[in-house]
Amino acid sequence: MAALGGDPTTTLTGVNCNDAKGADKLLCLIQDPYSGTFHADAFWASLGTSVLLMIVLTLAFSLMRPRNTIVYAPKVKYADEKHSPPKLGKGLFEWVGPVSRAKEGMLVEKTGLDAAIFLRFTRMLRNVFLTLSIIGLLVLLPANVIGSNKAAIKQISQGGQGFFVTMTPQYSNKPGSLWVHVVCVWAIDLVVAFFLWRNYGAVVRLRRQYFDSPEYLQSLHSRTLMFTDILPADRTDEGILRLADQVEHTAALPRASVGRNVKELPDMIEEHNQTVRELESVLAKYLKNPDNLPSKRPTMRASKKYRANNGAHDVDAIDYLTGRIRELEIEITHVRESVDKRNAMPFGFASYERIEDAHTVAFAARKKHPQGTTIRLAPRPNDLIWKNLPLSKQQRKWRGFWNNFWVAILTVLWIAPNALIAIFLSNLSNLAGIWPGFRDNFQRNHRTWAAVQGIASPALISLIYLILPIIFRRMSIRGGDTTKTSRERHVATKLYAFFVFNNLIIFSVFSVVYGFVAAVVKSRETEDAWHAVLSGHFFEKLLAGLSQTSYFWVIWLLQRQMGAAADLAQMINLVWVWFCRTFMAPTPRQEIEWTAPPPFDYAVYYNYFLFYATVALCFSTLQPLVLPITALYFAVDYWLKKYLLLYVLITKTESGGQHWRFLFNRMIFAVCLSNIVMGLVIRGASGGWFKVFFMIPPAFLVLGVKYYCSKMYDGQLKYYTKATLKDPENLAEPGKKVRKNDRVQSRFGHPALYKPLMTPMVHAKARHVLSEIYRGRLDNSETVATTGYSDIAMDPMSKSQPGKTARFAPPAQKEMFEVVPESRLDFEHFMNRAEFADTLGGNGELYGRPDDLISERSGTPRSFLGRHGSGSGNSSRASSPGGRSERSVSSHRRVGSDSPVASPRQNVHPAYRDDAAAHHGDIGQRERGRGMYNMSNESESRLLNGAQPVGHAAPDEDVGREVYGLDRWRTGGSGYVGLPARDAEEGLTGYDYYRARR
Repeated sequence: MAALGGDPTTTLTGVNCNDAKGADKLLCLIQDPYSGTFHADAFWASLGTSVLLMIVLTLAFSLMRPRNTIVYAPKVKYADEKHSPPKLGKGLFEWVGPVSRAKEGMLVEKTGLDAAIFLRFTRMLRNVFLTLSIIGLLVLLPANVIGSNKAAIKQISQGGQGFFVTMTPQYSNKPGSLWVHVVCVWAIDLVVAFFLWRNYGAVVRLRRQYFDSPEYLQSLHSRTLMFTDILPADRTDEGILRLADQVEHTAALPRASVGRNVKELPDMIEEHNQTVRELESVLAKYLKNPDNLPSKRPTMRASKKYRANNGAHDVDAIDYLTGRIRELEIEITHVRESVDKRNAMPFGFASYERIEDAHTVAFAARKKHPQGTTIRLAPRPNDLIWKNLPLSKQQRKWRGFWNNFWVAILTVLWIAPNALIAIFLSNLSNLAGIWPGFRDNFQRNHRTWAAVQGIASPALISLIYLILPIIFRRMSIRGGDTTKTSRERHVATKLYAFFVFNNLIIFSVFSVVYGFVAAVVKSRETEDAWHAVLSGHFFEKLLAGLSQTSYFWVIWLLQRQMGAAADLAQMINLVWVWFCRTFMAPTPRQEIEWTAPPPFDYAVYYNYFLFYATVALCFSTLQPLVLPITALYFAVDYWLKKYLLLYVLITKTESGGQHWRFLFNRMIFAVCLSNIVMGLVIRGASGGWFKVFFMIPPAFLVLGVKYYCSKMYDGQLKYYTKATLKDPENLAEPGKKVRKNDRVQSRFGHPALYKPLMTPMVHAKARHVLSEIYRGRLDNSETVATTGYSDIAMDPMSKSQPGKTARFAPPAQKEMFEVVPESRLDFEHFMNRAEFADTLGGNGELYGRPDDLISERSGTPRSFLGRHGSGSGNSSRASSPGGRSERSVSSHRRVGSDSPVASPRQNVHPAYRDDAAAHHGDIGQRERGRGMYNMSNESESRLLNGAQPVGHAAPDEDVGREVYGLDRWRTGGSGYVGLPARDAEEGLTGYDYYRARR
């Protein structure tokens, strides 16, 4: 750097760095943190270590895989026949063949579209960097070596560093070699643009196949629209129909359901679940050895919220927590009973008879906001973040602003810790140089501190990057995201921005900027400020600093191979589970969750892959070695992630491939950023501004590819059809019965109204002491009878048949605790439980329990529960939940099967139930009258008794007009016959208005 202007051996204050101590030594380290730290041996040691450890971890996985299938192939055990991956042999490398033969079509079927697109993106990056490696090794590398000033390199060469310096353009003094860089920039941009365009088309084809798949065609969300920001006057089922009709006329009237105010139910249920887990933990520790219980019962301090009733002193933990659970259950029961149709929220859903109608309306509404309402395609019900749906546009904008503000503050504040970690924790000798008290201990225990240095730095950084996604997820939820898919996309966006700013830009140029400022300050002693800036030789210093930093990135990318192999070996999970089972007292629920297939964190891995690609592109001309190293990483990780997604990991929330546009846009940004870096490199190597300007067109070419793809493909990615319904009445299929009830009210109803509550689990080995340690009644059946407590739709749940109410199941005693024997501490027996499926099972497709499918037999949709299929609504299952016999039966009841499927009746909370079932339900439902609901609800039994459903004719009229009688309301687009005008509804709710009419 001295040869390029400025003296790196002096600080801002002019102190010589060779003799500096204390604060001056710190300034020297900030100015040049990598001085003398890189040697050629470090590269070869890192290469050998990473490759060796990767091979060792892969061999360890191959040895342990046949003996531990619950960890290395859980999907083989739990998935249904359709989604089960290919069988694996017991041989050492018999997993290689099935993985290599798994093509993209099989991956889509077995793993889902999100996983298939993730693997396609990984494969695209592999192909991109394999192609760029040819350019880098055959063109860029020879140009840098031939154009380098050998005499200058020989003077600064140390520790074999000269060989690597020769590969960079830092000492290039031949104009021809710089023109090679310009041409290579064009080539790199063209290669990346070609692969992006080609894969965009492939993703569109996958997306169109997804649209035509039986799972999508028979799913409810595919034909449902979500309405948000609804004005008070339109917050009725009728108002939603009006809003949809203002956007586009359709042949049939949709089934609409406005959201209901569930009050504090979600918070109460969350507190209940947390209390259950806390009680389970207390019991697991206390009953670890049930034949030798501790002399003292466990105690705890009551939370501040409940100290008024329990006092500030310690209370008996078991009694306190069980009391809190009982109180919460009673409170939840009362709140559930009080929810009705009179308290509407500013969101709702409308389900159409045909997918084409829903997508056509959504496409037409993308730039329309009738009465300020936003209309878009509805996600899967399990993808919704319910607590953010009632937020207004202003609230979302304000929360989004503060969310981005705090993320920016966090990103900027991380600069100082990041610099300190890079300078001191990664090299403790630097800390010893400025801290005399630590220097003596460091010199006496050099090997010990060397081990600490090797473990502490990566461990601390890994811990921070494990916590960071959690922080960003919570911030995104507070920012107003309405779906988990958008939350994950925003988390990945923020992580990528954080990594690029802190770990790439700041990390690479901070010392360069500091050195430039030091040179300018020193030059001001003899000249004015402007000449001092000009004489600072900023571009030359930037080139030198980036060239030195490129050595670090080469070694860092080499070490990523170990992380990929560690993911395959599941080392973190194995060590953590072993530690918990050995030194702690896990609860039965935790043991069950450990056996479940873990979810794949798309946001984290997409961020990693995008960051690796951005680093490699930015340093491709500075150090061409990063290109083959990055290609090697993606080639290895593609194979390893392919196995993990086939056999181990699941997609928790399937988005249907909606992450692609985010990936495409970030790759465009990475190419543009790399062009800026390459332009600075050319200018720093005295290439002149003409060469820099000649590098601008390829950036616009890449942006042109983005514009073309967005115009050509984005609509096909999002919508099943974009056709405008010119004459919607002619689109109705003659002779086809319309769907009587899409059950949109229950499928898109708030889960707090009908999801079952958790019951504390206790290991069966402690069954005989439960009556001793629990001072209340173990049987609370009387309490249930008197309070009317319900898990689903205010009915007690059957313990032997999850998903069924106790009313239609054989009588079973409801216990305060659920006793789980050792033989059932397996996810297989609980995969159909809502409490496990929601957190571990995604939407249930993998296990044959897709909760978003509808059947079109007899024109009536039915809940398709692949593992729950039974002969009638009140027939019992022949086997335990999730058992093998049940799975074999359900495998013959998949979508598209010719055998009839009679699924159990969908449970509907009274707040979402109209009287359609009374008029059009099955015979058994009419005979039972109120069916499974044995509790009185004023809004149903008195105010709406015998009411005619919206858009329905009398029960004895023609069915075709009975459900979708849109012509009865629509009069040439000017209004509705039989509906009040908008100005007449101001200040009234639809419920009160129609109650008065009747």
